[in-house]
Amino acid sequence: MKVSEIVKILDAEILSTVENESQVNITMACGSDLMSDVLAFIKSESLLLTGLTTPQVVYTAENAGVNVVCFVRGKKPRGEIVDLAKEKEIVLLAAKNGMFECCGKLYKNGLIGCFEISKQKSLGSKI
Repeated sequence: MKVSEIVKILDAEILSTVENESQVNITMACGSDLMSDVLAFIKSESLLLTGLTTPQVVYTAENAGVNVVCFVRGKKPRGEIVDLAKEKEIVLLAAKNGMFECCGKLYKNGLIGCFEISKQKSLGSKI
């Protein structure tokens, strides 16, 4: 799924973009406010949905290979966090809905969760 599709589905505001944003492909999503869970479970090419607006979100996204972060519940990070995301080439979005609603809308439109991709891979290996 492209960033433009995510923006449309979530009616999200774009806070920062990257030069090759149209090339960014999101294959799954993860919603969490616990950055330790993000590091443990998220995979690259994922969208991170979170209510945290701290610099740790950007650093966690960078370490986990996440290209797009969407802040939920109408939250927006401070300017220096947006600048950090631009420096790290991470797209930032902001959505007014809660995490549950955002995850549900994305799932309904075909974006799977990080655990679901693990299940698909394990089923594929048994076939």
